[in-house]
Amino acid sequence: MHRKRLAAAVLLAATLTGALAPVAAARPSDPVRRQLDLLVDRDGVPGALAYDGKVTRTAGVADLVSGRRMPGAQGRFRLASDTKAFTATAVMRLVAEGRVGLDDRAGTYVPQLAGSAITVRQLLKQTSGLPEYTALVDWSEAGTPQEYLALALGADPVFEPGEDWGYSNTNYLVLGMVIDKASGVGFRTYVERTILRPLHLDDTYWSAPGELTLRGPHARNYGVNPAFPEAGFVDVTELPGYEFGASGGLVSTPEDLNAFWDGLFGGRLLPGRALRLMTRDTTDIGGRDVYPAGSRYGYGVASVPLSCGGVYWGHGGDLPGGSVGGGRATGGRGTVTVYTTTWAGEGEPLAHLQGAVEAALCAKGRG
Repeated sequence: MHRKRLAAAVLLAATLTGALAPVAAARPSDPVRRQLDLLVDRDGVPGALAYDGKVTRTAGVADLVSGRRMPGAQGRFRLASDTKAFTATAVMRLVAEGRVGLDDRAGTYVPQLAGSAITVRQLLKQTSGLPEYTALVDWSEAGTPQEYLALALGADPVFEPGEDWGYSNTNYLVLGMVIDKASGVGFRTYVERTILRPLHLDDTYWSAPGELTLRGPHARNYGVNPAFPEAGFVDVTELPGYEFGASGGLVSTPEDLNAFWDGLFGGRLLPGRALRLMTRDTTDIGGRDVYPAGSRYGYGVASVPLSCGGVYWGHGGDLPGGSVGGGRATGGRGTVTVYTTTWAGEGEPLAHLQGAVEAALCAKGRG
């Protein structure tokens, strides 16, 4: 959200971290650490971490004031749009159980979309044409999903349903409402029961209403607060996480997120047919949004090609105070989570974040 303001914030971060963060020594023998160092030393990211299931690598600091070290693989961070993969998985469980149909009209579950041609499948694939609600919200005040959806529906559609691909958090806002209706227990509870508990993701949670802080060990986050953009580049660790909902509201750890990717793509959460649909009914999105050439978007997950062969499946996420990337690679190359403590969703910061993901997965394949 607010990409132009955030790009300016990244530039300011370079000035701040250049003064406060220690300069890391070059480590040419470790390509993953080299990418993390570039994020800190060249891009001005306060702190960065990569966790490949065995090794945790960090660069920079967790707090620009105290200079304390980055937490390890059990440190909490906001998943941002990686949450969409959990939401999509929950929807596909309902599909597998026969409680939701992929080609059902969204209006079957969400009265505000009554009369719309948009289907559940189009919401999952980001092909509905719904405009982005986050750019329309007054983030200084709490709202409901229904109020946020009304803002989006008051704007012109980006395109007609099914005619194009366009990333929009509104799609997953609506999917949360679909889960609410079909499950009868609310999307947060349904995700907890069907994903978090079975995989023992004990450090992953939904923020409570009004909860702004992160529980447990965590780094501080820096960026432009969407509620007070005039303040410029500030500490944005405290954010209204509950308001991010089904499109971006989960908090997790690198260890738990890796376990989710392994559980999903290892067949522990969905029947084989449902998982195949998520990863085979895809759209070419190479060169669009943050995705490199050859990328494809499925149902809340995307594939990104690896230079060492094959692809990795995962999802990226961005908030004013952080970015996350990674996933599980094909060919037994493993799983990795990389995150930063300021927005790194464009230009060289994005290239270095994605470079750390690639370096980790390709190095594991060679190992």
